[in-house]
Amino acid sequence: MIEAATFTGSSSERAMITDRLLDAAGISVDRLPMLPVVFDRMARVMADSMRQKSASPSYISVSMIENSRIGDVLDEFEANALVAVVYSPEWDSRVLVGFDRDFIFTLVEVLFGADGTEPPIDEERSFSNIETRIARNVFEVAVQALQESFDSIAETTLKIERIETRMDFAVIGRRNNPAVVSRLLLQAIGRGGEVFVVMPHSTLNPLRQKLSQVLSGEMSGRDKQWTQHFHNEIQKTEVRLEAILEERELTLGDVANLQVGQVIELQATARTPVTLACNAQPIFTCQLGQLDGSYTLQVEDLIHEEKDLIDDLRSR
Repeated sequence: MIEAATFTGSSSERAMITDRLLDAAGISVDRLPMLPVVFDRMARVMADSMRQKSASPSYISVSMIENSRIGDVLDEFEANALVAVVYSPEWDSRVLVGFDRDFIFTLVEVLFGADGTEPPIDEERSFSNIETRIARNVFEVAVQALQESFDSIAETTLKIERIETRMDFAVIGRRNNPAVVSRLLLQAIGRGGEVFVVMPHSTLNPLRQKLSQVLSGEMSGRDKQWTQHFHNEIQKTEVRLEAILEERELTLGDVANLQVGQVIELQATARTPVTLACNAQPIFTCQLGQLDGSYTLQVEDLIHEEKDLIDDLRSR
């Protein structure tokens, strides 16, 4: 028979024991709701930065966040990717940011103005000097995006130590150590590619408590740069305005009997307010006028439909 033991230590000691038990159990992505938020923000920041460098739009989204072994990830991308080894002084740890072959080839074509009409590169070869240099510049963008994404969780500084073409040299811990792997999908000119981020559990353990608590407004927070860009583009949309001097109701028979040259009398005068509408939605009341032989409209008041309807009913 096993009897339950009772621990009577202080709250700090109980918290320490709890942390050790959680460390032993490993990290569960499902129990860290802020982790998807961090990588989603990284995808948005990175996409915004890349849109400024190319004419063709690029879209980046999080496709998967999972647990894996460091060695398994490196074996998957052996001779098929470039990897940046990134060091954080605050974490005193290293993480990996990698681009697969399709990402690099797509990236080069996008930055050089390709439109996707040429067939994609489908050959096993080493990366050229130009491809490596371009990837190095985009690694800076990706690492900066990752750093900004973690800023709301903890003070973070990320520095690229080196870029490796062989996964054997991309060492950030023992190959059988567990890690969280985030995969981000690039879509551009009808093609795709993958960005992957490898973070050992030992790196995330000190941040686990903050990653498990949803920060106020983070889940529904908006990216300010993208919101401003979206707002600016909406402002450029062309719309059709209609100036309505008067409306009359006629029967279908009256409309059918209309003849060419027939005069339809209106009760409106030059002082009758004109309704300015957009997409059948009244917006302003205006005053009709003339300038240099053309009709003009002077905006007088904003239309409040509910208030105007009540006033209209009262007048009747």
